[in-house]
Amino acid sequence: MFKRLFWISIGVGIGAVAVTKAQAYVKANTPDAARQFLFGPDQDHVAVRTLEGLFNEFDETRRAREAELNTKYADKIS
Repeated sequence: MFKRLFWISIGVGIGAVAVTKAQAYVKANTPDAARQFLFGPDQDHVAVRTLEGLFNEFDETRRAREAELNTKYADKIS
């Protein structure tokens, strides 16, 4: 178990370094118009915007599912 956890953490670390290096390469070697298209207007906070979008999508889906379950099961209680 600890071997798997170790290798998964090594893989996540290598992946994070690879993504960081790839973004730095793209920022350094592409014209501004292409960077604007790829990263959007706020190029310094791409990771934060991505995580925020993932969280918002998760929260929206969770709320929809919760409302669906409430309507399905709450009516049976009353």
